[in-house]
Amino acid sequence: MIRQDFQRVDPKRRSNLDHKKTQFAVPVFKQQDYPHRLNFYEIPPTAEITLEQFEQWAIDRLKVLAEIEACSYRNKSPADTASHITPLLQKFIPLSSNTSSTLGAGDPRLKNERQKDHYSHFILRLAFSATEELRRRFARAETMLFRFRFLQDDTKEKRAFIESLNLDWEPVSDEERDALSEHLIGATTGLRNVDEEAWYKVDWERVPELVEKRSVFMSKGKAYVPGKEQLSMTIAEFTARLERALELTSRALPRLDEDDRLTPILDHLSKNFGSAESTYSEGEGFVDGAPITAGNVDKLSQHFPLCMRSLHMSLRKNNHLKHYGRLQYTLFLKGIGLSLEECILFWRQSFKGFTDDEFNSRYKYNVRHAYGDVGGDVNRRGRGYPPYSCQKILGDSNPGAGQTHGCPYRHFSVDNLIGLLQSTGVHDKDLLRGVREDVEKTRYHIACNRVFEWAHKSDIKRVKEDGSWSQTDLDTIVHPNTYFKRSYLLKQAGKAPKNA
Repeated sequence: MIRQDFQRVDPKRRSNLDHKKTQFAVPVFKQQDYPHRLNFYEIPPTAEITLEQFEQWAIDRLKVLAEIEACSYRNKSPADTASHITPLLQKFIPLSSNTSSTLGAGDPRLKNERQKDHYSHFILRLAFSATEELRRRFARAETMLFRFRFLQDDTKEKRAFIESLNLDWEPVSDEERDALSEHLIGATTGLRNVDEEAWYKVDWERVPELVEKRSVFMSKGKAYVPGKEQLSMTIAEFTARLERALELTSRALPRLDEDDRLTPILDHLSKNFGSAESTYSEGEGFVDGAPITAGNVDKLSQHFPLCMRSLHMSLRKNNHLKHYGRLQYTLFLKGIGLSLEECILFWRQSFKGFTDDEFNSRYKYNVRHAYGDVGGDVNRRGRGYPPYSCQKILGDSNPGAGQTHGCPYRHFSVDNLIGLLQSTGVHDKDLLRGVREDVEKTRYHIACNRVFEWAHKSDIKRVKEDGSWSQTDLDTIVHPNTYFKRSYLLKQAGKAPKNA
């Protein structure tokens, strides 16, 4: 019966039900022309890029966002943040203006820069839409990046960009402005005459920053904003639109599960927000000319990050480490340049309670395997395993009873962590308070970098003043071997960073 009723539907009417023919009859993929340096990222990209570009562009942007977030967490001043971020932006996601002295408006490199900026934003938007926490952090970091770029932009280009947005800012009439003049002057710092500014009327929720500072007059749910506060209004609009877009993106994420190429990349990116670069290049932690021998490990341990310092102290106290602690420490020592022969000697001398036969039968093979001297799988090409990154150590399961591997900032109780730091000579109360706050908010890599900067304060100041190190040589540490190399070189007067 149902079938017969369906067959009686008028053919012309039935054809209109085929939504595919109407929706995709004329597929149009708009190519972005990027007339402005700034971008609200409202039009998704549609042109094809390679999988390599997809991943690399996202990683480059993530490096910048992670540093912006780190500067915020470490309470760097706007000037310090600007000096830190500017070279990173130029290196990873440069964005020239139309009036740039190096790139003209018609230069194809200008479009390439803006395309990378556009695509990298949307790729990370996919990666960080999965959870509310990731969406919040991404929106905050992107807003800080937009604010920085807005402040750096040319006045003329900035005005043209804002006009292109068609923002719903209701101009205040002269009559209303005059009637409210006393209120407007009273709520606006440094204003003597209301005629000095153009005034806009917006919903108060759209300028929370100004409302919080009590720097605008409010009436009937509207905030009366002077033109000089254009920055706050624009940034509030950017944040509001991005937050809405992230929420919509989160609903579309399940559809990506079918794409086996993109899902692993996006998953990797989202897990590395706190430490944007967790990959490790062979030889990256090696310091040319440093005396890396079994006999010097005790002396060199003053340059170790807390995770490796803790392992070394436990080893010296107990003359033994369990398997995962040995593996984590062995790979770290390998990464700073300790040869296989010296590493075997180091462990043999450290395990004082074992005979040569016991050591050779129970422990020597594991050291050789870590170096790639024996075994298959990852060791087939003789390289062995790479040293563990901070992200790898943070992501591992909690150490059990008697185990000492892991990250003290992540896996120790706060009291035990503070006690460990004090045992290594860290007694500054403000520093320890900052570490507590970082750990409570799960900002483990920030806590580690905070301790590093405190311990090397005078050395960092020296290399900045003499110009021997650039700002990019002092970006956030996300690998234990980078920590060692940077610490060692900073303590050596006149040493260049050499990609520390």
